[in-house]
Amino acid sequence: MMIIMKPNATPQQVDHVIEHIKAAGLAVHLSQGVEATIIGAIGETHNVPAELFETLDGVDEVQRITKPYKLASRQFHPENSVFPLDGFTVGGEEIAVIAGPCSVESRSQITETAHAVKEAGAAALRGGVFKPRTSPYAFQGLGEEGLEYLAEARAQTGLPIVVEIMSQVQLDLMVKYVDVLQVGARNMQNFNLLRAIGETRTSVLIKRGLSATIEELLMSAEYILSGGNKQVMLCERGIRTFETSTRNTTDINAIPVLKNLTHLPVILDPSHATGHSDFVAAIARAGIAAGADGLIVEVHPDPAHAASDGKQSLKPEAFAKMVKQVGQIAQIMDRRLASVRLPVKQ
Repeated sequence: MMIIMKPNATPQQVDHVIEHIKAAGLAVHLSQGVEATIIGAIGETHNVPAELFETLDGVDEVQRITKPYKLASRQFHPENSVFPLDGFTVGGEEIAVIAGPCSVESRSQITETAHAVKEAGAAALRGGVFKPRTSPYAFQGLGEEGLEYLAEARAQTGLPIVVEIMSQVQLDLMVKYVDVLQVGARNMQNFNLLRAIGETRTSVLIKRGLSATIEELLMSAEYILSGGNKQVMLCERGIRTFETSTRNTTDINAIPVLKNLTHLPVILDPSHATGHSDFVAAIARAGIAAGADGLIVEVHPDPAHAASDGKQSLKPEAFAKMVKQVGQIAQIMDRRLASVRLPVKQ
């Protein structure tokens, strides 16, 4: 249920409405825009009459949110969500390019990559330290040692770091180090993990599951939003279809559809979507043209010897060429590439 306050509603009137919402056993989510304050009454509202709030002072109108995802819906939050990410913003005019290796393999590897992607125009550094691998015998990541290497790379370049979290038990450790928690496709419906992340105030990038619908992705984001964490980004990373010529099938449709349904920023992962470095740049260009708010791309200084996903990783020089191309498309879309404006951390 969405309670829209009058433009001249006082803080006391807003507080009074919030008291009534809580008394009805519902959760409160406040959205204060330029033109109006919207109060979300979240929970089982079917048996709660709208008249309970319509007669309160300062209330303009009461609307029921028809989408199953309430807080992620544009009905509740009509304007794009724009939030800061350590030197730039996500969801507005800026387009964030996140880049780095699938796995952090060594201090020298992640440091070299961090400097290369920053020079090419990346705004954030990605790197995996806990790796979800199909085979139990494959490289599983460096764990906290890898986080320390990422933190060192951040200190040298100023790039915020994006790291995948696998389990609730890793949460305290990850929050200590990372700027953005990445929820992978396999964990998109790990609801206990999503609830725990919702209790943090660390930015989140949640990837669409291999066979998940757009609505299921938005419902997963709802778990995080309902915990009070509003800094959520959605990631289209390709879906599993009958086609086998690429690793996955890039759902370019999902970008404008999501931008229509939700106020949350939408990021495209062309590396996992294609699974082959030859196709990454083309899909990245298409994603920006379709309205994506950013890209997350795998880059490795020596893909042939990468511990994981070398086939889909760009070399630094290919990444630099791609960034230049997507930057030109961004200008056509009246947008620009984000860049880290903070001084380099020592």
